[in-house]
Parts: sequence; structure tokens; C-alpha cells
Amino acid sequence: MPKDQNGRKNGKIRLSKLDMADARLHDKEEYEERLAKLQKQLLHIQQTYWHEKRRAVIVFEGWDAGGKGGAIRRLTEPLDPRGFHVWPIGAPSPEEQGKHYLYRFWTRLPARGAFAIFDRSWYGRVLVERVEGFARKEEWKRAYGEIRDFERLLADDGVRIVKLFLHITAEEQLNRFRERLGNPYKRWKLTGEDLRNRAKWDDYVQAVEDMFDETSTPEAPWHAVPANSKWFTRVRVLELITDALKDGVEIKPPPIDPELAREAAEMLGIQLGAVGKVKD
Repeated sequence: MPKDQNGRKNGKIRLSKLDMADARLHDKEEYEERLAKLQKQLLHIQQTYWHEKRRAVIVFEGWDAGGKGGAIRRLTEPLDPRGFHVWPIGAPSPEEQGKHYLYRFWTRLPARGAFAIFDRSWYGRVLVERVEGFARKEEWKRAYGEIRDFERLLADDGVRIVKLFLHITAEEQLNRFRERLGNPYKRWKLTGEDLRNRAKWDDYVQAVEDMFDETSTPEAPWHAVPANSKWFTRVRVLELITDALKDGVEIKPPPIDPELAREAAEMLGIQLGAVGKVKD
């Protein structure tokens, strides 16, 4: 079966089926133009969610050095900071270790009108905790159902969920590790844990694909993104997020309050009909 950008085989996402070779942008002008257009659209979506008190959860998973941080920066760059929060997720604190693993994510869910963006997430239970042995087999296998229930509860409560896995090849990861090691301003990003995880690449591939099979649902599907090309990745991530967040939502500015319009027209000396007109 030929490869494609969605990486599906028999309806299942398989990393080896992702089209890594063609998933590239070579022209900087095209990249910047497409990125700017998507960022503007995303700002309008955020404004609609803010005024209509809608909520969204955006989950980023992926390989170490897969480009999650760069994609999140381009995602948040145009947004009003009052309407989103980025949660970088590391190892649980001693206090959190004494509670159910989903506890710390319940406490980070978005307020009304806001986005919660997770740089790694509750999927650590079925990825790193599974592969590294931090969770027993019965615990990480049980977690699939717990996660499906968790996300279904959010979706039933009106939360829009977008889940992205950024996939790079082992060769590309090695190149990025070498770049980090050679750059004093990026060296801090490379950790011993990154190196240990790389040594278990095949185990992580199996865990990732099991995660897709068990937790990609109609209300919270997984999107596997080819990420060898950073320009392509950032544009594709924003395309997927904007498409998911605007689906079934009318993206438009809120109507102006008539009394405010009257007062503004009087104070500013303009015709009442000109108040509230949208300028592109």
C-alpha cells in the first residue's frame, strides 16, 4: 500500500506509512505566507471561542526533538494571551504521585472561552511509563479505557479536543541531537533521558501505534504529522488545528452592544451605521 500523509493502513495509523519524503516546504516565502494566513484565521477562531465561552484542548505528543516547541510557538504567536495556557508536562511531583495520574490534568483544563495546550500529556502513562517500566502492565493497559472515558467526558461537556503526534525518523532525530550538542544555546535541550529513549526506539514505535489504535475516537481522533521538515510541520499543525476548531462553529465577530455603539458614535463624531463595521 502506498504511503500517505495520514499514515493509515487498513484504517490504522502506522508511522512507517507516513509520507516523510514529500512532506516538505522548500520555499520560505510560501511558508511565511501560508503560516501568516493560518495564524490570522486562528486568532479569529480564538476570538469566537472567547466570546461564545467555548473551550478547546490541544495535545502535542511526539519524539524528542520532534519540533513540538517550535510548533507551539507558531500556534500561540498570534493569540491573545488571556485566552490560552501552555502546560509543559514533565514527571509528576511527589504530591501528584500520590494521586491518580489524571488528577494533574483535571486541574489544568481550560476555563470557559480558553484553550489549554499540552506539551506532552496524560498519554505519558501509555508511552514513557509503559516503555520505561514506571507503570505496571495492568496499569498502562487499563489506562486506555480511562483515557477514552476522560476525553469522552470532556467532549460531552463541549470541549473540542485536538491531538497531534509529531513524527520524525530516527535519522532526523540523530541530526537534531547533533545540532543541539553543537549549539551552546540549544545544548540545554538535550538530556540523558533523550538518549536513553532513543535506544528504545522500536519499543516506543509499538507503544505509539498501540496508543493510536486504542485512543483515536470520533470525538478525539489522533493526527500523525510528518515532522522531518520544520516548515511543513508548523503549517500542517496549524491547518489541522484550525480545521478541527472551526468545524461546526460559525467564525464571526460578536455583535456590538447597541448602547455602546450609540455612545461611541456620539463621542467619536461618526455616523452610527459606521460603528462596528468589520475591516479586514
